[in-house]
Amino acid sequence: MPGANFGTMNVVVCVKQIPDPADPGALDPTTKTLKRDGKLILDESDAYGVEMALQLVDTAGGGEVTLVSMAPNSEVSGLRTALAMGAAKAVLVSDDALKGSDALSTAKVLAAAIKRVEGADLILAATESSDGYTGTVPEQIAEVLGLPSITFAKGISIDGSTVKVDRQTEAGYDEVTAPLPAVVSVTAGVVEPRYPSFKGIMAAKSKPVDEVKIADLGLDASNVGWAGARQEIVEVATAEAREAGEIVEDDGEGYTKIVAFLENLKII
Repeated sequence: MPGANFGTMNVVVCVKQIPDPADPGALDPTTKTLKRDGKLILDESDAYGVEMALQLVDTAGGGEVTLVSMAPNSEVSGLRTALAMGAAKAVLVSDDALKGSDALSTAKVLAAAIKRVEGADLILAATESSDGYTGTVPEQIAEVLGLPSITFAKGISIDGSTVKVDRQTEAGYDEVTAPLPAVVSVTAGVVEPRYPSFKGIMAAKSKPVDEVKIADLGLDASNVGWAGARQEIVEVATAEAREAGEIVEDDGEGYTKIVAFLENLKII
């Protein structure tokens, strides 16, 4: 993959299309996985990466944002939202062979799709998806592509052929740098994603979405989906109902009951 083309900034953003969190989710009784046969929307956590990418391109004074996504049933609803925000084009990997793919298989597929994007200077992703929460895919993509990886970015700037990141920590943030191209995962809430304008929504309908299959990426179907999964969902159980708490009546000695309760839990 080529390095930065100075004066322009070409950013790839990995986006996930998920079932609407506002609707009750349903599990497939056979596979015990989330059903994804209805309309999918742009994962809110990925909107921050899209916005960050658009701002970086604006700051550079040229370039474009390309989306990369993996979704069933040729779904593009979520992609159209990101295209309406200002992204230029998208690569969609949609193949029945991908059903049941684990995090590593997903990373390999997205990495192969990213390779189709010429001149990518920077790859952005959310820290984790809202319907998976593994938090491992961006780092796995970086490893597959052989690129530097920086996580939990709360701020990103470009200085020549170097990306500078303010990396969120529990105590504040670290200032981290890496040569371009690199993979950076963005923390939710760091920027305010723009609302697609009516003009943007209309323009998004004609922006190109390159839909590809596993074979187009040079990948073997036996290494993805259920065939290549390195994990198995054995059982899904309903969470137990929360039990009523214990009420302590303070008769002047209530603190002793609280102390005894905490001792029983081995907290003190």
